[in-house]
Amino acid sequence: MMAPDDVKQLLNLAFPDADIELSDLTGTRDHYQARIVSAAFEGKSPVEQHQLVYAALGPAMAGPIHALALKTYTPDAWKRLSGGQ
Repeated sequence: MMAPDDVKQLLNLAFPDADIELSDLTGTRDHYQARIVSAAFEGKSPVEQHQLVYAALGPAMAGPIHALALKTYTPDAWKRLSGGQ
């Protein structure tokens, strides 16, 4: 298990410019969903974007975090998707 604040802290360290929304899907602190908007994803495929997130979480992905549903976006892609919000 890993506290949501700890997960978010690791993500913020790796993606300091990011807008991050993190949800504990089951309340067990090991199944999360994250929506991350960061310029670090520019020019990267979705698979490469997700690999960056997994690398940021490091060993947590091999233990405390059992599942992670990811939605990653560049700022421009998020702006288009969210209607400019």
